[in-house]
Amino acid sequence: MKSSAAGSVTFAVCVGASLVAARFTHARAPAPSWNRHAAAAYLDGRAEWWLHWPSAARDHDTSCISCHTAVPYALARPALRTVLGERDPAAPERRLLANVVRRVRLWKDVEPFYPDQTRGLPKTSESRGTEAVLNALILAARDAPTGALTDDARQAFDNLWPLQFEAGDLKGAWAWLNFHYEPWESSDSPYYGAALAALAVGSAPGGYASRPEIQDRLKLLRDYLEHGADTESLFNRLTVLWAATRLPGLLTPAQRRAIVDAAVGKQQDDGGWSTSALGSWKRADATALDTASDGYAVGRRQVHERRGHRVCRSRADERALDDDCSLGCSHLPVLSLQHQPRRRENA
Repeated sequence: MKSSAAGSVTFAVCVGASLVAARFTHARAPAPSWNRHAAAAYLDGRAEWWLHWPSAARDHDTSCISCHTAVPYALARPALRTVLGERDPAAPERRLLANVVRRVRLWKDVEPFYPDQTRGLPKTSESRGTEAVLNALILAARDAPTGALTDDARQAFDNLWPLQFEAGDLKGAWAWLNFHYEPWESSDSPYYGAALAALAVGSAPGGYASRPEIQDRLKLLRDYLEHGADTESLFNRLTVLWAATRLPGLLTPAQRRAIVDAAVGKQQDDGGWSTSALGSWKRADATALDTASDGYAVGRRQVHERRGHRVCRSRADERALDDDCSLGCSHLPVLSLQHQPRRRENA
């Protein structure tokens, strides 16, 4: 599940495609640089490549589900499908979902993504915790439009809860893969993972979040997230803010306002945001982080605008940025937190 520059590009395109498709439905002159079909083709191509990449292959004819490539694809592609008028999921989307379902059903039989025996301690625990969260999130998001939670999604949650920590610093969270790759697989990523778990619970249809049998577990999760909401990196805080839009009462009004204010404070003069400003990170190759506005950070702003959290400094900034993103934010590069990119790729 190790990150790559391609994974960062995929994440940003997924975020941008889904948000632009959902937001800009009012009358507007066609923008030549926003090509929905090209975006879909790119995303499908990346997903197809990932599912057939030998390094992603796992036992029982399955693949590793990565938080930087497969998950954003699974969450964003349905929104793009809607705006394109497609009736059925694309072939890579169907394969990815079938892969998740297979691993959920064979949970006791499949090997962890990274076993201790070949990767060292504690990779088995980290792999199980990470996968359990991502499986639940993907299937809950798939089921949400139908209004009913499928048996497979319910099983994914049943796999999730027993792995939740009940004591220690991570009480309420899950073990999370740490390859020292910011911001998704690092020492502070368990908070990010716990926020995704809350997003999964809040997204699950059929009143799943209110089921009596999960309330004790859910309280542990809420307590963990609320405790760190004031001190985590802005990247993690924005993720829990996203989860709070789906899981009522997750954060206090003051905590929500503080996160929005922190995001406003990081807005740059061009109206955008830089991913490097969302945390205190250093590249493995010791090169300086890029500080220009980039597609990933601006995409995260769009998430919160859609959920009712206005994070632009002014309406003028908001209109200017919206005008840019109506073109698909195509001028914004996707930059790496890991190393100096060999070349820049636009999302």
